[in-house]
Amino acid sequence: MTAALEILVSVLLVMGGGFALVGAIGLARLPDFYTRLHGPTKATTLGVGSIVLASILFFYLKGEGLAISEVLLLIFLFLTAPVSANMLSKAAMHIRAKADEDTRGNLWDQ
Repeated sequence: MTAALEILVSVLLVMGGGFALVGAIGLARLPDFYTRLHGPTKATTLGVGSIVLASILFFYLKGEGLAISEVLLLIFLFLTAPVSANMLSKAAMHIRAKADEDTRGNLWDQ
């Protein structure tokens, strides 16, 4: 593997770790359920996706071929994260979960 490809894999790993960290911090620090939902569904999904993509690229370029399980994992991740976030937010709206007063789109104050 050439130095440029190693740098690409390294950048994907660092970027993925950074996005996963930002998503985890957002999950812990944001004020209410609706804003906390953005952490794992947006940033963490992109972070884990970058890490899996780096793994796919590394092992493919190492000569071990394309691992179909990693490709399926990546597809599954990007398909299920938005669907589960949508279902969780609709369930929270159904039970009228409290939202912070600064959260935009607060339906319960109307």
